[in-house]
Amino acid sequence: MTTGREQSELMKSLAASKIVAIIRGIPEDKGDATAEALAEGGVVFLEVTLNTDGALGMISRFRERYEGRMRIGAGTVLDLGQAKEAAAAGAEYIISPNLDLEVVRFGVEQGIEVWPGTMTPTEIVAAYKAGASAVKVFPLGSLGVGYLKEIRAPLNHIPMVATGGVNLQNIRSVLDAGAVAVGLGGNLVDKKLVADGDFKALAKLARAYADEVAKA
Repeated sequence: MTTGREQSELMKSLAASKIVAIIRGIPEDKGDATAEALAEGGVVFLEVTLNTDGALGMISRFRERYEGRMRIGAGTVLDLGQAKEAAAAGAEYIISPNLDLEVVRFGVEQGIEVWPGTMTPTEIVAAYKAGASAVKVFPLGSLGVGYLKEIRAPLNHIPMVATGGVNLQNIRSVLDAGAVAVGLGGNLVDKKLVADGDFKALAKLARAYADEVAKA
């Protein structure tokens, strides 16, 4: 993949593993078991959204516990203040649903990769020019795989993480359309499995996604 700039070690790892599991809104006391199940299932990239209770504590714990095994980031980072909190907690990367150029610039200054939420070609190019190493194309569930394929044609030098509406049935078509990786929320981090404490089933589900990606 030609990106027009040198790929970081983190981006190479993302391109190899292709999945970002998103922990959002799960009970704080089940966070550790959830992370462990995802790790067992072969997930490498784990994003904890800041609108989850205890998110900053989880990021700190997971960074320490899974060093060398998982890459831990912060999600739903909406502004500079939240970006600073995420960095202080040890986030290796910052993901947003929106494009805030202050957050991108902060990431560049601190050596933390920022993957902002973008939808239009204008937003995608602006994010990349500001220093984002990848962009999150969101909401893909509404935009559709065809949209991703169309914008990849002129913008294939910009790595895109497709997020929203990705599941076991369409993950390979999303990757085939040119996404460097996919963001997976509830379709992977199943809240019912977490609530039931069925972490064995969660690990099995994660493994199914990892196996599907390996075929792509």
